[in-house]
Amino acid sequence: MQLHVTNSPFSESQVELLNRLVPTLTETQRIWLGGYLAALGVNAGAAVSAAEPSVPAEQAAIPAAAPAASREVTILFGSQTGNCQRLATSLSGKLKEQGFSVNLSAMNSFKPNTLKKTENLLLLVSTHGEGEPPDNARSFYEFLYSKRAPQLEGLHYSVLGLGDTSYEFFCQTGKDFDQRLEELGGARLSPRIDCDLDYDDPAAEWITQVISALNARLNAPNIAAAAVQAAEHADAPASPFSRNQPYYAEVLENLNLNGRGSDRETRHIELSLEGSGLSFEPGDSLGVYPENHPQLVEDLITAMGWDAQQTVPLNKKGDKGTLREALLRHYEITVLTKPLLEQAAKLTSAPGLQELLLPERQQALKDYIQGRDLLDLAVDFAPWEVPAAEFVTILRKLPARLYSISSSWSANPDEVHFTVRAVRYEAHGRQRYGVCSVHCAERAEPGAKLPVFIQSNPNFKLPANPDAPVIMIGPGTGVAPFRSFLEEREVQGAAGKTWLFYGDRRFVTDFLYQTDWQRMLKDGVLSRLDVAFSRDTAEKVYVQHRLLEHSRELYAWLQEGAHIYVCGDEKHMAHDVHTALLTVIEEEGGMSAEAAAAYLDTLQQEQRYQRDVY
Repeated sequence: MQLHVTNSPFSESQVELLNRLVPTLTETQRIWLGGYLAALGVNAGAAVSAAEPSVPAEQAAIPAAAPAASREVTILFGSQTGNCQRLATSLSGKLKEQGFSVNLSAMNSFKPNTLKKTENLLLLVSTHGEGEPPDNARSFYEFLYSKRAPQLEGLHYSVLGLGDTSYEFFCQTGKDFDQRLEELGGARLSPRIDCDLDYDDPAAEWITQVISALNARLNAPNIAAAAVQAAEHADAPASPFSRNQPYYAEVLENLNLNGRGSDRETRHIELSLEGSGLSFEPGDSLGVYPENHPQLVEDLITAMGWDAQQTVPLNKKGDKGTLREALLRHYEITVLTKPLLEQAAKLTSAPGLQELLLPERQQALKDYIQGRDLLDLAVDFAPWEVPAAEFVTILRKLPARLYSISSSWSANPDEVHFTVRAVRYEAHGRQRYGVCSVHCAERAEPGAKLPVFIQSNPNFKLPANPDAPVIMIGPGTGVAPFRSFLEEREVQGAAGKTWLFYGDRRFVTDFLYQTDWQRMLKDGVLSRLDVAFSRDTAEKVYVQHRLLEHSRELYAWLQEGAHIYVCGDEKHMAHDVHTALLTVIEEEGGMSAEAAAAYLDTLQQEQRYQRDVY
């Protein structure tokens, strides 16, 4: 809609400016501008009243000034791997630069009874598992959905959700928080934004919006403009190499940890970080940008009838390269998601894909997506007759994979070690490969280079007190960070007791890092080791069974102040270990089930129970 001089109070030049500006505004920017103009009107009216006290109120017809909005902002984060915490810390710094008073806290450290006094609330939360809140968000989530949750009519809030569109319940925790705060009477400062794995740009956009919205409430246009400019650089790297600018690390060693005859292949990979300026702490993760399998790329190009050397976009920034390079290194082609299929349906005349997306076929859609990739989509719903340059724009960026670091920087300066199990399986009549695991297993020979970055994980750290006892539970590749923990404690000369629970399939072929544990036991770095090899006995035995067998000693360690760490499979192992810990506490502590749960919750809040599960 165009504004005309004849029906507006604006000059011709003003009309021209408005007609150029308004069509370019997003819905959020229009809301912000409307709020700013309304606030400007209120403040201008107040100024007139003050300047002309003799004018009767009924003649002036100027509204009373609104109560001053608070410059206090509470930022709460719920984070499993540290991404939300990093973004929350960045946002806190930017708000402080704008003159705000900021209360930054993990959700489990925030006192919920102060929520009703909070005026400005910003939530950053990831979604874990099947739509569940991360560990440090669980207690706050449960409070909001309990009868104790207060009415929040005076609350202004906004939510940033982090997730993965390949999961059915994408960003569900963020959606739940957003909905619940509205149900309790809160008003949104700006709309919720849900981020996929490539979250940098949408997170920066959300930061821009919330800072602008906060300043709009305070009628601070100049500050808001500066905040918008600052928020565009929300994730500016603090060091030369980061997630957005990975370091190409040379492979020094690549060893298979499994013995001859094993049906598994687990690689121990050592990389050089010399000259990178990167460093890390035990508990951190290594991000690796992989390449798709070359054969899958070739098969996909052939199936679509494309030219491998055709020039196509490599990203949203406008960089270009060959189609083969794009599919090999830049775009995800091994995972199908509902949003991807919805976009792909617009590019084919084959009716089958549109039918699969009908509301009444939701289960059929889930079944189709499971275990299939872009090649399946290309073959099953041909013909496409769409240029490669257009098709690749619907694909998401090939995400990095995170692996727990299995070495200590103090013990191995300028190196980083990680542990990865190669994933290979057959599905729907074709061999499938784990993107990064098979890249590392087959094509990361010594001398090759991998693009990597360090992912700090503040929620999985050794005790500050080196004398504190440590209990580590990590079957399979979940044992990786505990190699880092024990190497670090060895260098420190830490006096605290250490107890490792490890499990895998078979003792002879699948005992990862066996010689390391034996040496550490001999040297006293590792005080105790209990193992469970599920295929060596008639009845399968797992790490949770070992916890129950040694419940009395385990509880005694907890009473002495031990810290518990769990790493590995979230869906089964971590749940079973959590249940076993509750049983140990209930039985050995003589507690009710509710008291045992409260005991474990307290350990979690005190950061004495930490999990790195996936």
